[in-house]
Amino acid sequence: MDLSFSPDLSLDHEPIDMAAAIGMDERRMHVRAYNYWASLLNGRDFPSIEDLDGRDVQDFADHSLLLDFTAGTDNPATSFIGAALRAECEIGDTVRTLADVPPRSLLSRLTDHWLQIVANRAPIGFEAEFTNQRGLDICYRGILMPFSSDGKTIDFIYGVINWKDAVSAPRPDPLPITAVFEEEDVLDLVEAIEPEDDEPLPLGDDAGLADRLSAARETVEVLKAADGRSRAALYRALSLAYDFAVASRRVPDDYAELLDDAGIKAQARAPMTPIVKLVFGADYDKARLTEFAAALAHAERCEIDFEGFLPFIESFAGGLKGLVAAERDARRPAPRADNRADRARVRLRAAAAQPLSALAGNDEFTLVLVRRDATGKVEPVGAVADLALLEKALHRLA
Repeated sequence: MDLSFSPDLSLDHEPIDMAAAIGMDERRMHVRAYNYWASLLNGRDFPSIEDLDGRDVQDFADHSLLLDFTAGTDNPATSFIGAALRAECEIGDTVRTLADVPPRSLLSRLTDHWLQIVANRAPIGFEAEFTNQRGLDICYRGILMPFSSDGKTIDFIYGVINWKDAVSAPRPDPLPITAVFEEEDVLDLVEAIEPEDDEPLPLGDDAGLADRLSAARETVEVLKAADGRSRAALYRALSLAYDFAVASRRVPDDYAELLDDAGIKAQARAPMTPIVKLVFGADYDKARLTEFAAALAHAERCEIDFEGFLPFIESFAGGLKGLVAAERDARRPAPRADNRADRARVRLRAAAAQPLSALAGNDEFTLVLVRRDATGKVEPVGAVADLALLEKALHRLA
């Protein structure tokens, strides 16, 4: 880990021009920080702290901090505080832990958020307005991201924070006060901070099947660019995939041609599987494709209308995971209320025990059914007069 990216951490650092520092780059800074964090995951729950390199974060280093929990979570050490952040909070090198941070300073607002990181084990995006130690009203937006030294424990948190004067600067579109970013069904940092400008336009009812497929695939590309972490992009892609499925019923020949061109076979027992393969790609993670197909199938089971999937999944308890679970429950066969074996068990439990001599008959071998009662006592209750079963029993015993 190398965080030697600040040329000067003292209060003598030249004051920054806040209006210029925020400008159009305010939102993009947090997007870049999140994308950098995500690029270090490499399939892990958290990036390694050893991979955090100051040379890679120079464009937002002055607005960043690193909290160190290796000595405990009660009072994390402030291993690094960027120059701009130090200037805003009016702090020098004497600040060694979060408890040393002056009250009413911007850094003092982080306490609740870093606790949420530890609790949720995921990045936290947040924004709010407050009055700082100089009596000025400022708006701030930030993101905190977990790092680990052992791959399991969150013992470092890296944060990037931006701020501006609440009066002189125009307010951005509001974010939730706090947004938690999870692995599977998460809020999307990139979309929450900077909505896509090139979101596909709505398709009319007369749109062709190929156009619908193209629009859905474009949204999937947005999802892939976010490393699969954009819930908003995922839900849009699933919504477009569902509309594509509905439209394909109207023009089955066109749909069959698209499947043939892609080398994908139709599946009568799982009709949504080819749909998600066309939209997300046949090489997409198979477990995820199965989940997507189940979610679309449940929407169809619930007779969701054209263009109705997005509000359906957003209002469904548990979102995507809830839809998948509901579809799997619906497919599970109902338990049989009664059968011949159950009725036979009831009768044999009440039957009187019989001596073996009465059951043996005159044949060399006889298949006898015994019963064990609640006390553990074993007693014969009947002979099975079935030569086929007797032959199976003889072969099994032999």
